[in-house]
Amino acid sequence: MTFIDLQLPAALITALEAQDITEPTPIQVAAVPLLLAGKDAYLHAETGTGKTLAYLLPLFCRLDAALPATQMLVIAPTHELAIQIHRQGCDLAQNAGWAIRSLLLIGGTSTDRQLEKLKKKPHLVVGSAGRIGELINRGKLKTAHIRSIVIDEADRMMNEESEPAVRAIIKASPPARQLVFASATLERHSTAAITEVAPEVVFLKAGAAAVNENIEHLYLVCEARDKPEELRKLLHALQPERALVFVHRNDDADKIAGKLAHHHIPAADLSGASDKHLRKQAMEGFRSGAVRVLIASDIAARGLDIKGVTHIVNFDVPTLAKAYLHRVGRTGRAGQRGLAISLVTETEARLVPRYQSELGIVMQRVRMREGNLIPAGD
Repeated sequence: MTFIDLQLPAALITALEAQDITEPTPIQVAAVPLLLAGKDAYLHAETGTGKTLAYLLPLFCRLDAALPATQMLVIAPTHELAIQIHRQGCDLAQNAGWAIRSLLLIGGTSTDRQLEKLKKKPHLVVGSAGRIGELINRGKLKTAHIRSIVIDEADRMMNEESEPAVRAIIKASPPARQLVFASATLERHSTAAITEVAPEVVFLKAGAAAVNENIEHLYLVCEARDKPEELRKLLHALQPERALVFVHRNDDADKIAGKLAHHHIPAADLSGASDKHLRKQAMEGFRSGAVRVLIASDIAARGLDIKGVTHIVNFDVPTLAKAYLHRVGRTGRAGQRGLAISLVTETEARLVPRYQSELGIVMQRVRMREGNLIPAGD
């Protein structure tokens, strides 16, 4: 199957080639024809399988560049993910030579500046449910011509405090608009909410394996108090090109970043409580390679597609296997190899069999010896 087979316009195929994308992924093969036909759909596929393009490509085809009105909304749970989607939309339009205008609407930035940009009638608006809803309520973001609404990371957006805001945006749009949901997992509550707002939604699932087979899974048992030092040793031994370290609490992220900096290991903290500009600076440093280690919580890193992540470190291990799935999916993308290593206490080690059973993976126990990472049995 090729993008030509999917009946995408030549300009979009050229735009994809400019990004070295030549073959559609399984979720794109499944989603493009359905979305081109205007159907409501839930795109369910593992992290890193191209879900963003799976909805952007067909929905771009349904935009009328000659109509000066907002026709498509994409709602995301984090600023970083919204920025990422907005950039992808801008790149797609520019490389295709299409006069499609995209606007980013997120909190923490000047509302007045956003209002000025809204006067230019963007075709695509990407942002947070809070800011988009606020501007709709104020009558500044017009919804009369909305053709498609995308709720990215839908399992979270329809399962937490964001759900009322999302429902309000949907209610404010024309009844015939298309609804698209995307996520790596399915939640019972969110599924019920989605079928309520989109009774004819089609659930699409692509990818047989729950976890990318290019990822190697390791775990190291240590005392909780020793985790910061074990992390330092790991980073020294592995010398990762880009490592994403997951923690539960934002306070821990700040402390770990400080400890690593003390040992001359460049690290940045992408915590949910950080200032917006500091978060942006952290992301830019990590993407450019100036910073090799990015420390984040699940919420801060949700949905991010960062190229070149070679290692995932679970400083704090998640209780649920699906959370482990979200985390490790940040590495091993685009056919590359990746490594995920978890620091666990003796008590937390009980989670390992659960991960292996529910995700169909093998996790090897390792330990540190003389600065090297070796199998625990050696």
